[in-house]
Amino acid sequence: MTSEFGTVLRRLREKTGLTQDELEVRSTVSVSTIRGLETGKRSNPRMTTVRRLADALDLRGEDREELLRAAVPGQRGGSESTAGEPKPDVPDSEPSAVRRPASAAEDALADAAGQLAEAVAARWRREEEQRGIQDPYPLPVRWKAAPEALTDHWANIRRLPPGSASGPLDLSGRLESIAETYRSIPSGRLVVLGRSGSGKTILTLRFVLDHLRSRTPAEPVPVIFSIGAWNPTVITLRDWLTERLTRDHPGTAARGPGSGSLAAALVDSGRVLPVLDGFDEMADGLRRPALEALNATALPLLLTSRPAEYAAAVEETDVLTAAAPVELTDLTLDDLDHYLPRTTRKTDLTDPGAGAWDSVLKKLREPSPGTPVPPLATVLSTPLMVALARTVYSDTPDRDPASLLDTERFRSTAELEEHLLDNFLPTVYRRRPRPGSRDYDPDRAREWLGHLAHHLTELKTPDLAWWRLGNGLRGSTRTLVTALVTGLAIGLVDICVAATFYGLLTPRGLLWDGTVVGLLAGVLFGLVHWLTYTVMGKDVTPSTVRLRIRGRPGATTWTAGPRLVIGTLGGALFGFAYGFLLGLGKAYSGKAGLSSALYLGLVDAIILCLVFGGGAGLVFCLLGVLETPLDIASAVGPRSVLDTNRVTMLTQLAIWSTAFGAAVGFGGGMVVDLLQGHVGDIVLVPPDGLTLGTISGLGGALGYILSLTAWGQWCVLSRVWLPLTGRLPWAVVTFLEDAYQRGVLRQAGAVYQFRHARLQSHLAQAHRRR
Repeated sequence: MTSEFGTVLRRLREKTGLTQDELEVRSTVSVSTIRGLETGKRSNPRMTTVRRLADALDLRGEDREELLRAAVPGQRGGSESTAGEPKPDVPDSEPSAVRRPASAAEDALADAAGQLAEAVAARWRREEEQRGIQDPYPLPVRWKAAPEALTDHWANIRRLPPGSASGPLDLSGRLESIAETYRSIPSGRLVVLGRSGSGKTILTLRFVLDHLRSRTPAEPVPVIFSIGAWNPTVITLRDWLTERLTRDHPGTAARGPGSGSLAAALVDSGRVLPVLDGFDEMADGLRRPALEALNATALPLLLTSRPAEYAAAVEETDVLTAAAPVELTDLTLDDLDHYLPRTTRKTDLTDPGAGAWDSVLKKLREPSPGTPVPPLATVLSTPLMVALARTVYSDTPDRDPASLLDTERFRSTAELEEHLLDNFLPTVYRRRPRPGSRDYDPDRAREWLGHLAHHLTELKTPDLAWWRLGNGLRGSTRTLVTALVTGLAIGLVDICVAATFYGLLTPRGLLWDGTVVGLLAGVLFGLVHWLTYTVMGKDVTPSTVRLRIRGRPGATTWTAGPRLVIGTLGGALFGFAYGFLLGLGKAYSGKAGLSSALYLGLVDAIILCLVFGGGAGLVFCLLGVLETPLDIASAVGPRSVLDTNRVTMLTQLAIWSTAFGAAVGFGGGMVVDLLQGHVGDIVLVPPDGLTLGTISGLGGALGYILSLTAWGQWCVLSRVWLPLTGRLPWAVVTFLEDAYQRGVLRQAGAVYQFRHARLQSHLAQAHRRR
């Protein structure tokens, strides 16, 4: 049924003579949204959408007030914008906008947004300290207005109604004023352009911290997303933002108001301000559909990119709608004079104020007559190269930055930049980042980091996620390794448990039974892994819950029904297949005929189908009852996510093995009694049921964890296979954490990234050459 708002909107649109398509062009509200509002399929329009429609229809006086009132019948309020929606420039004659009374759902979302803001602020404050941005002070990052060819109409940027005079905004500024610059843009859309290493990532970090420092409860929470990992041809922007928010803040995976997750509710309600870093890092062919997808929404956002890649995407489609672009400028010699001398040791005892960089900077400012300007002057015009030069030359007694002026050795800027990149790793691995940290051979560290850089290049993502380290292997290799390790683990469990119950009187029988069980389990779990991930093209993801018995929240969602069905079906299928193969194995060892083998296989298949199905269903229900969401405000980093998943998986292993073992051990006798006589005489002595229950509990839990969970795949591939083949060290987590402490890697939520895409590309190319 058409809503009151839809009826009023349709009447006013027809009164102005506009079609829905024409209204879309004027308002930047999609025609599907307009059609949904007019037909009543979409309800509760956001006030920003209502104002855009009113501006596009050029409504004044009573007509405008009627449309605004129809958005929330019977309510009148102040003109404050809703969360995440900037106030548009509107005439003084506009009546007060309408706001809904706060509901319990809105209060819950506001509270969740507040917790998210605290977690984001704490994370990026730690990251700023780790990167040494304030040591001794941040490099100056300035910007100017971008070329007009990359700028939308200023009337769209300023959200002005048709016919209003419009002019450009003064957007020039520097790093400490980035939040203020953003808030001066009525559309809430800003594009930051800058060449490689010009400080775009540092600017986004500073923007988040400054915005959060002055944020009001009504404003959205700025969250940094590495847009280079987004494939707009596979997943929509909102779904991708929800997925990334859940990954970096697992607590948002909890059930939100309505049927979706809390992360989805925060994104859909405009309480998240996407800071999309690295548009230029998207794979070739994806920037155009990405820009088209961004233009299909009116989300406030901040986007960073290199100018060439953004300009190419604009040429293929259009500028980012209603976005004000700025372009970062180069560092000046004055900037270097103020910064570099304060980062280095003092070498001249007769002049305590002199440092290693003083003579270099003097020659850059006053080159010798008739000599060309050295490449160093150009190289040191970006914060990235200044940071590399500082690392390699400022605090290393055996290196003199004056060597960078040698134009015979460094004939071009490219050669000099390669020199700084080549020497960065040997320099940072010559010293320990903190007391007690490990020493690594620089050449070995370069090989391991080169593999990781090549791994990210192949996956076309800047995100170094611990649960995806094995994804660089072919799907068949991952499946075979998973089947091998899983089968070996379960086979050892079978031997140990059987030896415990029956002793070592028949070692050959124990070895034979463990081998058969291990082979069967490896094949079956390998097949499940292959069907689940390789065939379906899915990625294993970390768990977003923990198991908790006491102190559980009262709002935990009950998922016993679906889990009972899934667990029972999965256990029954596995039990039938395992029982049939086990029966065939017993028949073969007893040299039975074909008909007897089939009979034994079917009997064992029926028994284990019922036993495993019932046991798995009950255990899945139990795990679902004990699951509780993580805390939104909890600190999240790669290591903390790994530690949380390890605790969750080990807890699942203990609960699964105990509960499933008991269910199989006691349920086996019940099933035998139920089937006794119907399928022939079945003999099951008590130790057999207990042994089967223990082996099944431990083996089933191990198989599930190793083949179907993120932590299990981490153990199989990153802790066993990749170190075994020399691609990574055995202590992978320690190495990654050490690389982060040395400044080679940075943290971006639950994942690592190389400190700059240029360093990743350099290491990947060197790895391929080797």
